[in-house]
Amino acid sequence: MIIRTLRFIGLLLVVAVVLYLLICCLLWVFQRSLIYLPQPRAVGGASTVVELARPDAKIMVSVRPHTGPNAMIYLGGNAEDVSLNLLPFSQAFPEQALYLMHYRGFGGSTGSPSEALITADAEALFDTVYKEHSHVTVVGRSLGTGVAIHLVSERPAARLVLITPYNSLLQIGIARMPLFPVKWMLRDTYESWRYAPLINVPTLFIAAQNDKIIPRASTEELLSHFKSGIATMKIIPDSGHNTLSDSPLYLKMLGDGL
Repeated sequence: MIIRTLRFIGLLLVVAVVLYLLICCLLWVFQRSLIYLPQPRAVGGASTVVELARPDAKIMVSVRPHTGPNAMIYLGGNAEDVSLNLLPFSQAFPEQALYLMHYRGFGGSTGSPSEALITADAEALFDTVYKEHSHVTVVGRSLGTGVAIHLVSERPAARLVLITPYNSLLQIGIARMPLFPVKWMLRDTYESWRYAPLINVPTLFIAAQNDKIIPRASTEELLSHFKSGIATMKIIPDSGHNTLSDSPLYLKMLGDGL
């Protein structure tokens, strides 16, 4: 009886280990499908969409052209159709040329998204915009804050705005899935803290008071990596990660950072 029980326990342990390893394999293979949730483009036509040619992809950019020195590059969240910002941004910031990049796989852009490719696309967009506009503000939201901070650490942006930013996607992944070896599995880590000390332009953090997606501690940790006097944070009260842009304070705060 004891031998049978031990055999049964041993079998259960083997099954548990096999299932655990299977889940790890699935997480490894499909991890980017969990990070990036491509959305179609709801707004756009010949006058509001341009194509950024890349060697291996076509990147669509929702635009509102405007002559003058000022331009905004917007890098959105992991499940955001950035074209939906075109009208409210155009109305709120009439003196800004607007460039809202659709990541690979999003909004008609071809290819598959990854941290390295999205960052390279953002750099190419900046270089194109900077030829026409000398004062470029880079705005990132949620996932896009990791792209934005990396971009500004390497390009001559005038200002940086980070909406619901995080210190490190790797750090958040480890906290959310403590039973799995996320540190060794995650390919797109978005470690924003590495680039924060390199930022020398005025930077504005916009955080949601009741953010359940990005812990406030993560945002504040990122803030602590900036040089003294470079970055400030504003908090939108009674708002969540996905609802802070519904607040009438949102566009006002965003405008303060341009």
